[in-house]
Amino acid sequence: MERIGFYPGSFDPVTFGHLDIIRRSEKLFDKLIVGVGIHHGKTPFLQFDVRIDLLRGQIKALKLASDSIDIRTFDGLTVDAADSFGAQFIVRGLRDSTDFDYEVQMAGTNSQMIGSIDTVFIPASTGLRHIAAKFVRQIAQLDGDITAFVPAEVVSEIKRSLNAHQ
Repeated sequence: MERIGFYPGSFDPVTFGHLDIIRRSEKLFDKLIVGVGIHHGKTPFLQFDVRIDLLRGQIKALKLASDSIDIRTFDGLTVDAADSFGAQFIVRGLRDSTDFDYEVQMAGTNSQMIGSIDTVFIPASTGLRHIAAKFVRQIAQLDGDITAFVPAEVVSEIKRSLNAHQ
């Protein structure tokens, strides 16, 4: 049986932390689906199609087995999306104990809804634990330097997007 992992997120923007989890997850599964979620009621920082293009470009830049990684969109519950894509595992990155407490609760809830899907926790690599997309967005909006948190292509797209909104 093919092992399929599902790594969901908004990737708004994709960070070095996200890419670390993708790189490390890709080794664990026969297929990894990176799910870009649509969150109603939230105004995205980067447009949906831009986030997908940036993810594709960064995955290609990592030189991962592109035939084993698929980017999909989803709308609704993560566990339902994982099930619809045939995934047996939901991948979640953990930065700290706050993430752990929240994610353990989510894993339990997801397991209660669809018991055939397990959650795999991957701790952030040393040096990346402090990176959070929400902080990257805040720093960028205040014209701060985000080069330590996101790839150069993402920095360029964020600057372009911010300039278009001014």
